[in-house]
Amino acid sequence: MAAARLIFDTRLPIGQVNRRVFGSFIEHLGRAVYDGIHEPTHPTADKQGFREDVKELVRELGVSAIRYPGGNFVSGFRWEDSVGNRDRRPTRLDLAWHSTESNQVGLHEFADWLDSTGNEMMLAVNLGTRGTLEALDLLEYTNLEKGTALSSQRADNGRTKPFNVRMWCLGNEMDGPWQLGHRSAEDYGKLASQTAKAMRAFDPSLELVVCGSSSRHMPTFGEWERVVLTHAYEDVDYISCHAYYEENGDLGSFLASAVDMDAFIDSVIATIDHVKAVKGSNHVVNISFDEWNVWYNKRYETVDKIQGVDNWPVAPRLLEDAYTVADAVVVGNLLISLLKRADRVTSASLAQLVNVIAPIMTEPGGIAWRQTTFFPFALTSALASGAVVTTRLECETYDTEVYGPVPLLDAVSTFDEATGRTSIFVVNRSQTGSTKLEFDLDVLDDATLVSAQTLADDDVYAMNTLLDPERVSMRGNESLVLNGSMCTLELPPVSWTVITIESTPQA
Repeated sequence: MAAARLIFDTRLPIGQVNRRVFGSFIEHLGRAVYDGIHEPTHPTADKQGFREDVKELVRELGVSAIRYPGGNFVSGFRWEDSVGNRDRRPTRLDLAWHSTESNQVGLHEFADWLDSTGNEMMLAVNLGTRGTLEALDLLEYTNLEKGTALSSQRADNGRTKPFNVRMWCLGNEMDGPWQLGHRSAEDYGKLASQTAKAMRAFDPSLELVVCGSSSRHMPTFGEWERVVLTHAYEDVDYISCHAYYEENGDLGSFLASAVDMDAFIDSVIATIDHVKAVKGSNHVVNISFDEWNVWYNKRYETVDKIQGVDNWPVAPRLLEDAYTVADAVVVGNLLISLLKRADRVTSASLAQLVNVIAPIMTEPGGIAWRQTTFFPFALTSALASGAVVTTRLECETYDTEVYGPVPLLDAVSTFDEATGRTSIFVVNRSQTGSTKLEFDLDVLDDATLVSAQTLADDDVYAMNTLLDPERVSMRGNESLVLNGSMCTLELPPVSWTVITIESTPQA
């Protein structure tokens, strides 16, 4: 059995855990909205047609801000279609996902759903096929209390009080050739700056996200960020990062996906700070990692992609990946990466929430269930609070084809002074055996209770499905031993574990 040592120091904080890091994403794509959160004929549907069983799982998952309505969808979206009398809303073609959009769930309905689940709206504006004026109209419609035609229109449509959306995305993946209206970094940077300035003329306190590259592996990456920020640095609060990972027959490299995310985050921070230095600015731009997940994109490209000029289905089954234990371990590790840079990654969105590459799945007329990826997200959201603290691992490495030598383990720790709780999140990437982890509680004065839960399975490809929705779940790790101040426990191969240490809150 491999051995490892973890050292954490609650006296050395890296940054505060921002609840927005546990955000998610709902796009008008596939069955995310229709037959996902909204199914009027379902036995649990509320008066607006939203599934109560899905709401319960969303609350249990612990998501915060939810990005909407896209994604690629937003670059062809006319927000006016999604408000007003449902019977009069136009049906439109969605060119992004080759589908038909009924607009039966729009801005008002989604805001009502967020109210019922306790989540914040993060709204994207269309800078693909539209521009600054439409963004201003949407902002006035959503955030102005009264006194204009648009604010009165919102009130007539059922919302007297404004939606008060605080966080806005200035388009989506604007360097992607697949994006309607995609453009060069120069052109997008100018448009984003112009739009941001106009929106801030309405409300200087808005939080604005400018588009970074669609991927670290785009040919535009790096230079795109530099050029866009050169134009828009003083106008925005965040630049976005997007990253998806999938196994391509190389499990060892896939389990080390967080190595790529770490490098991605560090590169973007370096570019942000370079532009800041060149400008001599005191303004701080942080990262909104507002799309991240495991996504088997090759399946979409080769099997699910919809084509044909006369083929525009409504809410087709798209991107409905069934997730394995290995996928869940990678998702847990990606959360560790996000938390490790809590000083600069202050917003993130798991893409997506329901049915579409999602932790929650539904069957029309039937059950809703938790995918394997649900568990590390829900527990990290519930237990990571306070400050991310300095954490160091001493462990063996293993060789990967993609990343070279990689540590067997990865971990992050948080400490909440108000509750006295320390949480340690750790993954074991080994495919061949358990790893014995030890750590010392001497930095904590009066630890009273230590417990651990682990996600693992003898079959790393086990998954939860419609026919077996509870095949995989979290289990207590009974190997944990406390001897004086020293703790040890065994981490099974291909596993994600959370360790909680309770102590007396500080006055």
